[in-house]
Amino acid sequence: MDLPTILSRGEPLIAAELRPPRAELGPAAGMEAWIDTYHAVRGLARLGTFTFLTDGAVGAHEEDNLRHLVANLGGDVPRERIVPFLTTKHTLDYCLDYADRAWDAGFRSLVVLGGDSTVGPPRVVPHGSDLRRLIRARQPGLALGGWANPHAAADTQVGYLLESGICADFFLTQIVSHHDAAAVERFLGEAARRQLALSPVFGCFYYRSANRRTLRLLSRFLSVPTAALSEEFAAGGSAVEICARSIATLRRVGVQHLYLSNLPTGAAATTLAAILRRAEELGA
Repeated sequence: MDLPTILSRGEPLIAAELRPPRAELGPAAGMEAWIDTYHAVRGLARLGTFTFLTDGAVGAHEEDNLRHLVANLGGDVPRERIVPFLTTKHTLDYCLDYADRAWDAGFRSLVVLGGDSTVGPPRVVPHGSDLRRLIRARQPGLALGGWANPHAAADTQVGYLLESGICADFFLTQIVSHHDAAAVERFLGEAARRQLALSPVFGCFYYRSANRRTLRLLSRFLSVPTAALSEEFAAGGSAVEICARSIATLRRVGVQHLYLSNLPTGAAATTLAAILRRAEELGA
């Protein structure tokens, strides 16, 4: 089943987000990185989950994720289990051709985002919804995902999602954690009050350490609870434990669907399995 079908059934989902190899890698390093990506996608599929593949995460120039997947993944993984990202930070011809290629190759869902406007190329259209409308006109069968930020004003964010021109069948959110439970509750409460029908998939980050330099870099793109994370790691918390705490807490405040970002590509499936085991022990 594809992602919108799973979401519509209300079954709890924890998916993974992976980054394609960076475009500047040399041929040998790039091939090795793609091999790791293929193994990760296959391993995640065996766990019965979905894989999101980013497009220009944190401003990086990443390889064309569709081209490599179609050429090398073969029939090992159902295309319905893979959901690529597409940002507006390409030419319009590229974006529309990308949607055509995705549909022709058997992908049935596509997350379309504006992309960070502070780094990288400019947006070809002002908002992700503008590009989604153009894609919907060409490929009406593609399920399109939007975006929301639970850290911003809940009434404004939910209002965007209720606009008639949103052209989205589901949406992903900015990264949240157990330290953001109050903001998530406000967002969910506002969505329920205004009867938002779209299903959310909340983002959750796998923090591998409390390295100050890394957290400072990440804070340019997402809300990072730097002090709290530093305390948790200093107290002996592992990366798996801290991520599991986020899942358990978010489940308790009403989050049904999550995607985990920053899993190590070479061990994505085993790391996710460990996180899920610990989250279940914590009551998720």
